[in-house]
Amino acid sequence: MMSSNKKILICDDDEGILDVLQLILEETGHTIISEINSLNVKSLIDRQSPDLVIIDLWMPVLSGDQILQMIRNHPDYKNLPVIVISASRDGKEIADHAQATAFIAKPFDYDQLLETVEKILN
Repeated sequence: MMSSNKKILICDDDEGILDVLQLILEETGHTIISEINSLNVKSLIDRQSPDLVIIDLWMPVLSGDQILQMIRNHPDYKNLPVIVISASRDGKEIADHAQATAFIAKPFDYDQLLETVEKILN
């Protein structure tokens, strides 16, 4: 196993997307933590200390930008890289406003996704 193994936490309320992202990202050799319920993200960050978080913007109960706000307002996590994913037309605007590290539109360009992940983690 490479020493550059990083932890990536993915949260999306769509199980299909979660599975696809997990499959693609496991190819990168990093450890993937998938979560379908956005309410669990905070405790997962506390327990797992991921190197990168990938969150969907529109999720029930707690939206991606709310999670991002919580991360940015937390002294320990404010520099944690967060990629926001969304099919929403104004997703990039919302993500930028919430201080996302990067934004990726759905449907995904997988090469762009992998490139962005690698760039952030290196």
